[in-house]
Amino acid sequence: MIDDDDMRHLRRCVDLARAALQAGDAPFGSVLVSADGRVLFEDHNHVSGGDQTQHPELAIARWAAANLAPEERAAATVYTSGEHCPMCAAAHAWVGLGRVVYASSSAQLRAWLDEWGVPPGPVRPLAITEVAPGVPVEGPVEELAAEVRELQRRYHQR
Repeated sequence: MIDDDDMRHLRRCVDLARAALQAGDAPFGSVLVSADGRVLFEDHNHVSGGDQTQHPELAIARWAAANLAPEERAAATVYTSGEHCPMCAAAHAWVGLGRVVYASSSAQLRAWLDEWGVPPGPVRPLAITEVAPGVPVEGPVEELAAEVRELQRRYHQR
């Protein structure tokens, strides 16, 4: 169940996605939060330089692997403006991170892109649970999904 703390962190993710868009990047933002509610790491997409693997969720997985004990990783929550792609979902599972909470789903993003005539990318948009079935997942959050949709529209229709 999504609570007020979850919403606060998700709103930060949308702010990070907006910052990514303003920097010329795809609008995705993510935050890693410890079991006691501390923000440990946050980032947004950095794919505009040509490396399409520079997703914030992958950066979180790498940071967590280098800086947190396995128990801390398992107890942490990853908040993100958009559901993890398969690459990031796999990294999340391999590193042993805990719960994921996202504002908009991969299915929503694919539907929006179809609506705008954007061709599919090179990787099938799978749900996190299809890639990493043991990861607890919550989302989408409709209240924020509309805001994420607008950021995505601005990015893809520029």
